[in-house]
Amino acid sequence: MGKLFGTDGVRGLANRELTPELAYKLGRVAGALLKKPEQRTTLILGKDTRISGSMLEGALAAGICSSGVDVYLAGVIPTPAVAFLIRELRVCAGAVISASHNPFADNGIKFFNEKGYKLADELEEKIEELVQSSGDDLPRPTGSELGRIFLMDDAVDRYVGFLKEKGKVSLTGLRVVVDCANGAVCEVAPRVLRELGAQVISLHDLPTGVNINEKCGSTHIQSLQEAVQKYEADVGIAHDGDGDRVIVVDEKGQEVNGDKILVICGLALQTKGQLQDKVVVTVMSNIGLKKAFAKAGVHIYETRVGDRYVLEKMLETGAILGGEQSGHIIFLQHNTTGDGILTALNLLSVLQEAGVKMSELAMQMETYPQVLINVRVKDKKWEKSVGIRQSIAESEKILGQEGRILVRPSGTEPLIRVMAEGKDKTQLEEIAGRIGQLIAQELG
Repeated sequence: MGKLFGTDGVRGLANRELTPELAYKLGRVAGALLKKPEQRTTLILGKDTRISGSMLEGALAAGICSSGVDVYLAGVIPTPAVAFLIRELRVCAGAVISASHNPFADNGIKFFNEKGYKLADELEEKIEELVQSSGDDLPRPTGSELGRIFLMDDAVDRYVGFLKEKGKVSLTGLRVVVDCANGAVCEVAPRVLRELGAQVISLHDLPTGVNINEKCGSTHIQSLQEAVQKYEADVGIAHDGDGDRVIVVDEKGQEVNGDKILVICGLALQTKGQLQDKVVVTVMSNIGLKKAFAKAGVHIYETRVGDRYVLEKMLETGAILGGEQSGHIIFLQHNTTGDGILTALNLLSVLQEAGVKMSELAMQMETYPQVLINVRVKDKKWEKSVGIRQSIAESEKILGQEGRILVRPSGTEPLIRVMAEGKDKTQLEEIAGRIGQLIAQELG
């Protein structure tokens, strides 16, 4: 068995790679390590709409109970709702069964600690070590010390109340199209928007267990773009399968990605004196974002790709806003993880206060063209090649201050990703292609 935990928990093809047996072991080990000594403790368990969710839920809950921890089943609910409920109910931990924006046949398991944060790398490594060990020396309580399973009927209502309290915005007069990705936000997202006064057109909100993320959601926004223009809406909102990210479409059908959302919300907070002059982004964020924030006197902290690394840097620097181009945005004063609905509400609040069109707000950031290619390789250690390093250096010299090259290995696939960014897309395609071809020749 290879490495289990990636940047967002354990993922794999359900019942082949992520099996009920593995889910049971993960629950048993995580329960034992996260439980509080000398007291009965509880873990909140949520899931998205995948057909494999119930199978894995039963196995994971059984493993948790065997370690002496009670389980509250929150049912189908967004990932950030579990992070909120952990803090609200003061339980020892939480877990979510979801593979986010991946196809329905995949699934995943991720854990949160008692503060609603994703587990530290060291704790994930300890869980992985114990799951993969041949023996099982963990405590095995009996009798009344066994964990119990309870259905949590009010999980969605609690989360809706939290969102409305944190949003604190009237959406009266706004026409909003929301793409629910046939996932975990199907009940919550349209309901919150309507209860705050918006006229809502809801798309992809009939999950079947096999249609989550299928040609919809934050990674497939074409149907949302078409619907915004068809219904003459003010804005379109696209969530992903587990509701921790969001991509927006303006009234013209143009994409407003995570970088632009960060700029719009960040500059609004900066104007109010609430941003503390700093924001956290990843190496994939557009040069245009950096220029927009620099102009406003905002310092940027940069991390590697992954919302867990964004959060770590936010906690380290005291930043209250951070996120990724993909739409994972963290408003740390409100929640401890990316929250797509909460992000949308913050963005709509800025829109209402500004009294302008979404396209006008998005113009606060100039988007520089980015060209990204993926090169399949046998060896991802490109730094050892003098030729590759030299080609990158020569390309960076050509682009100068108005561009950059980013070469990084994929964390989950045998790929090296080459990203070129600058003013001239044709030039970027030529540069990225040349570097990619060299990588393929030497490492493919």
